[in-house]
Amino acid sequence: MVRVGYAIVGSRAEAEDVVADCWTRLVDADAGPAGPVRDVVGWLTVAVARAATDVLRSARLRREQYVGPWLPEPFVDPLPGAGAGAAAAGPSGGAAAGDPADRVTLDESVGYALLVVLEALSPAERTAFVLHDVFGMPFGEVADAVGRSPAAVRQLASRARAHLAAHPVRFEVSRAAHEAVLGRFLAAAGGGDLAALVATLDPDVVLTSDGGGVVSAARRPVHGADRVARFLLGTLQRAATDAEVELWHANGAPAIGIREGGVLTTLVVLTVIGEAASRIDLIRAPDKLAAVERQRVP
Repeated sequence: MVRVGYAIVGSRAEAEDVVADCWTRLVDADAGPAGPVRDVVGWLTVAVARAATDVLRSARLRREQYVGPWLPEPFVDPLPGAGAGAAAAGPSGGAAAGDPADRVTLDESVGYALLVVLEALSPAERTAFVLHDVFGMPFGEVADAVGRSPAAVRQLASRARAHLAAHPVRFEVSRAAHEAVLGRFLAAAGGGDLAALVATLDPDVVLTSDGGGVVSAARRPVHGADRVARFLLGTLQRAATDAEVELWHANGAPAIGIREGGVLTTLVVLTVIGEAASRIDLIRAPDKLAAVERQRVP
């Protein structure tokens, strides 16, 4: 249920609050005069989707007033092996492979880049797309969650797909391919090799940096391989001399954590298409990084 809420609102903390509230309501409904709730999962899914959609609507104004670009809070898998200095956790992760909800963390069906693109959808479009296309709910059940007719929900999902079609964020690459690009990216950036770093990037790569108006970050996205590479190398040159690099597991894919003075200051999420990074997201907002750190504690 947290994963359903997270895919809709883009914040794990807010998703957890939604689920906690809906769980209390489920307990009350189960003990109510109508008798026990027979389909607990179905009841919760609809309740969580409705509540998460309401949260998203209220959050839109705050995000529009945000200083610089707003990026979703990464969903970090707190599994052994995803921590400091360790290789990213494998796709099995000890979870049920057939559970569609687990796709949020264990593969890239709801990868980080997709969450960024979903921000451009209306709350109703986003909820319809997430519930039907990601979690496989029938349109009739999605209609209950969105408060529209099944026909209207089909149109919402169709509009969402049309928007997403312009963004190749769901292109699947193998884990080996992703890790190969990540390795070349780290080697080039760590060695200060501009040409090698440019070679790891798609010519049309986009870099987005979220500092929350608290720490240094680019106020607008950076476009193009050369400009992105120069921005990254300049950022690394300004990093503390004791900076440490960690490998993370965020939104189903390897990511890079940068720790300065023992404090996580940047989480770098690469979206890989083919053999190059097509987008780079830098999460630097301290409140988001603090939330990410809390996720890693099992």
